[in-house]
Amino acid sequence: MLAIIGGSGLTRFTRLEEAERRQVTTPYGNPSAALTFGLLSGRPLVFLARHGDEHTIPPHQVNYRANIWALRECVPTGIVAVAAVGSIRSDLSPGDLVIPHQIIDYTWARSSTFHEGPHSAVTHVDFTEPYDHVLRRQLVDAAAAIGARVSEAAVYAATQGPRLETAAEINRLERDGADVVGMTGMPEAVLARELAIPYAAINVVANYAAGRGDSREAIRMEAILSVLEGAMQQVFAIIERMLTSHD
Repeated sequence: MLAIIGGSGLTRFTRLEEAERRQVTTPYGNPSAALTFGLLSGRPLVFLARHGDEHTIPPHQVNYRANIWALRECVPTGIVAVAAVGSIRSDLSPGDLVIPHQIIDYTWARSSTFHEGPHSAVTHVDFTEPYDHVLRRQLVDAAAAIGARVSEAAVYAATQGPRLETAAEINRLERDGADVVGMTGMPEAVLARELAIPYAAINVVANYAAGRGDSREAIRMEAILSVLEGAMQQVFAIIERMLTSHD
């Protein structure tokens, strides 16, 4: 069973058949929302809204540990995380889709490991390649099969939020090698790695990052919502194709 984590623009997976919601608890508290189980083209899937059902949980207050632990209890074959990002790279425009291959973490003060506490051994988890290679390939192949254009490689910069970045900060991220910027990619990815759950992401470019393109003077939130609404239809289609191609 595949697990989907939905971000901004994807708080409900409306295409699920025979949908059933289940409230769960974890040793780390409650996840952001009830888990939704259902079928997509006859294949089982579980969905979790990262920011809650009504999009009320800001990025820095998401209980990432509870979310990943709750999905782990479902024994998923993998997690596909959907998230909106800002484009740093000039060739990535609003509405484009990105399958990132690397992360730079700029977040702070987030609970970012399961390996802590008085009885936990010191554990170093390899994170050289933060996204699962097989899962990424399946997403790329599914996008190609339906004719959706995606960027197959990008460095994702995870910032703290909830505020958006300054233009100078975006310049710094570019110098660091980042291509897109978001607020939820970490510690989500590393927590999945700690629990040995394959994890990959689909990023929807919602806007140009601060100081770039039509965000040179300011970022217009109303434009972001319009872009996300249209792009999410392609995300649905990619996930559906991925499921039906890999039983």
